[in-house]
Amino acid sequence: MATAQVFGMIMADLILFWHRRDLRISDNVGLAAARQRSPKVVGVFCLDPNILQRDDVAPARVTYMISCLQALQARYAEVGSQLLILQATPDQGIVKLATALNAKAVFLNQDVEPYGRARDRTVAAALREQGIEVCPFWDQLLHAPQEVTTGAGQPYTVYTPFWRNWSSKAKAKPAATLTQASGLTEKEQELARAAGAIELPTAKDLGFVRTTPLVIEPGEAGASEKLAEFCDRAITDYQEQRNFPAHPGTSQLSAALKFGAIGIRTVWAATLQAMEQTRSDEARASIRTWQQELAWREFYQHALFFFPELADGPYRQPFKNFPWSNQDDLFQAWCEGRTGYPIVDAAMRQMNEIGWMHNRCRMIVASFLTKDLLVDGRLGEKYFMQKLIDGDLSANNGGWQWSTSSGMDPKPLRIFNPASQAKKFDPEAEYIREWLPELRSVDTEELVSGKISSFERDRCGYPDAIVDHSIQQRLFKEHYQRQKAGSDGE
Repeated sequence: MATAQVFGMIMADLILFWHRRDLRISDNVGLAAARQRSPKVVGVFCLDPNILQRDDVAPARVTYMISCLQALQARYAEVGSQLLILQATPDQGIVKLATALNAKAVFLNQDVEPYGRARDRTVAAALREQGIEVCPFWDQLLHAPQEVTTGAGQPYTVYTPFWRNWSSKAKAKPAATLTQASGLTEKEQELARAAGAIELPTAKDLGFVRTTPLVIEPGEAGASEKLAEFCDRAITDYQEQRNFPAHPGTSQLSAALKFGAIGIRTVWAATLQAMEQTRSDEARASIRTWQQELAWREFYQHALFFFPELADGPYRQPFKNFPWSNQDDLFQAWCEGRTGYPIVDAAMRQMNEIGWMHNRCRMIVASFLTKDLLVDGRLGEKYFMQKLIDGDLSANNGGWQWSTSSGMDPKPLRIFNPASQAKKFDPEAEYIREWLPELRSVDTEELVSGKISSFERDRCGYPDAIVDHSIQQRLFKEHYQRQKAGSDGE
């Protein structure tokens, strides 16, 4: 390792660690590798206008991210270093900062998203032109995309064989936490400011205003607490409770995983510990079910890595030119939670109010938009991204394509009946009453079935059903069969 003698002291090489979806100093693969290389590790995060100026960015998500960055700055200070903040395109900001500070290398963890991969190629090329080393790692996945392929070396397009292969592979242990690091000198801090380093802005400073509190505690500490709480109780009943939106049966770690406030190896290790601590077959089955959900997360990320075109459209041929009606009044009614179907409206109100929606309800409302309202799922996918605190391209896209039946799924067609879904998963209408308070006095059977009388609807100020499910599902099936016949004949 190159060193320099300054006033009798040995000065370590400066390593910049570029944070993106890894807003933590514990169990961070690239950051741990950077610390192995040199004690002088300084973090940097770039507020990228190419992302923040998109029209699908949720205020809740930006608020959570900024709070995670605030917590991360405190963590860096605890171990003797700094997290620098830039507000620029990375190909300008990162390169200018690294050059100004004479950084030896920039370490980073890789992404699966098309924009992120293109961004990283551009920045890496510019850094190398300046003689600065670029060191990429895989951190957000338990297995990198190239590690889980078919016997022929091809990516999986069906989950079940992916799960069998993925689950058979040994999982890495959590990476070492950053400790005893050193940061920038006062002179170097001046150089960093001259190169664009700024104080961390608020979400409001960036143009994102959120008036309701976050439902998920941001930062490493909040994520760790949430994981511990889940593994202490709900994980052993997960298989049974995960589908009931009125009950706290899920982990609610999705935002922490999206931004990397917690490491995936830490999460996996917690599931193994929970498995070891139980003697119940039912509890083990529940833990295994949640592990399968982690594998679904990776399946969708691998799919996006190998098939980046998924970000722009359907995977399955019958949906590539599907005759969606895309009626704006129906779409707006869905967005606002006034379709006249209580379980659908409750779910949309939940997302609109708190920036999060139970996963079972995500499937219900996605099926309703596409199969009942005949609206292109890409519109719903974008609306989700505009609202969700955990909005993630691969998970959101994968979930929407699953619900639309347009994605990588061996089942050719899936249609959810809102009434049967409510009857099965919200039988006492607890969830419906929570998010549709105007309907709290309505009979439970009417709420669950959606068969609310016109008198009751008028009394409560609740709209009539905007479509008839039985008619719309027949129409959808007719469109689908015609599309399928046409694509089969190509």
